Amino acid sequence: MNDLFTPSEPAGMATKRPLADRLRPQSLREVAGQEHLTGEDGVLSRMIASGSLGSMIFWGPPGTGKTTVARLLSGETGLAFEQISAIFSGVADLKKVFDAARQRRMGGRQTLLFVDEIHRFNRAQQDSFLPVMEDGTIILVGATTENPSFELNAALLSRARVLTFKSHDETSLEELLKRAEAAEEKPLPLDADARAALVRMADGDGRAVLTLAEEVWRAARPGETFGQDALFGIVQRRAPVYDKAQDGHYNLISALHKSVRGSDPDAALYYLCRMLDAGEDPLFIGRRLVRMAVEDIGLADPQALVICNAAKDAYDFLGSPEGELALAQACVYIATAPKSNAVYTAYKAATRAAKENGSLLPPKHILNAPTKLMKSEGYNEGYRYDHDEPDAFSGQDYFPEKMGRQTFYDPPERGFERDIRKRLDWWAKLRRERNG
Repeated sequence: MNDLFTPSEPAGMATKRPLADRLRPQSLREVAGQEHLTGEDGVLSRMIASGSLGSMIFWGPPGTGKTTVARLLSGETGLAFEQISAIFSGVADLKKVFDAARQRRMGGRQTLLFVDEIHRFNRAQQDSFLPVMEDGTIILVGATTENPSFELNAALLSRARVLTFKSHDETSLEELLKRAEAAEEKPLPLDADARAALVRMADGDGRAVLTLAEEVWRAARPGETFGQDALFGIVQRRAPVYDKAQDGHYNLISALHKSVRGSDPDAALYYLCRMLDAGEDPLFIGRRLVRMAVEDIGLADPQALVICNAAKDAYDFLGSPEGELALAQACVYIATAPKSNAVYTAYKAATRAAKENGSLLPPKHILNAPTKLMKSEGYNEGYRYDHDEPDAFSGQDYFPEKMGRQTFYDPPERGFERDIRKRLDWWAKLRRERNG
């Protein structure tokens, strides 16, 4: 009998566990998409066969089975299973878990502690795991969607093995759909194109593909089959897996930059559109295009910087959606432009020389002498005004005497820099002739 504060369940609306939860694998052999870990020759299968399990960090995108595999490991090894989330737990919670694990250990049973979102613990909290890992009180299995190299303490990583979980591919997602159909005892009411579209919408997430399938079954009337357009109307498109502050952000901007550097306009446009589609700030992309223009094109095509700056300003002026086309135009321009990093490498070399040589005084002949004292010290003595020299070039040495002549900028024989190379070679020849 329900009390006054417990809502009664509507007729025909029996509570049912979500499909993704009902289809959780019951053994490592049933885990889909992670054969490199759970297959017959997988890393985890070999660990279990050896009878020795060590602390691990599971790194991978959402919906790839990290939590499920941790639970299965405890079952296959007979370890006590404890699970906490770094989102909801603090030092007090960790202390309780550690105390309970010590009590079990005294009784002869070890604890597998699964920590979800472990990267959300701060450095001090991560350090608290070290003593109980070292003395064998717990076997730590941490799960993270972020790069452990950046988010976890080096001391913690040195005591745990990082295992990478892969996004599901079309084959493993299709396998999950077939399991769902067997569990529901009915086919998914989608035609071939719609079924393929649903797999793409899951974006490599096993949990997502089952949740989307469940939504389709809920929407379908008896005997109804949905096409692709109908599917999009029933199931809202899932946002791409992309965190603007984390790995997805840096991975895609790296892919865009390297596609531009590699002169592939199609790949560059693809990554540009992926970032825009995921909600990246277009002005951030505009700033990065400017950076690519100066780093990878430079004086091989000086117009590249002008175009990228103009595209950034155009987006700032037009906004979305018109402004994105200006970014696309700049992206294609710099991807197809001649490439040169001569200025970039020259700047790095000159910076290194400036730091290594300290505060050397420039040669006195190029220093102004506004006072009699400075004139008596030799400032400006022997300076040759280049505009009064033949060819408007004196050939003087402008480097500090202790450094001697240096060469940082070495343009290649291509693009606009070909003309610069000719000019530099001509100046070098004149300098040699006039300096004897």
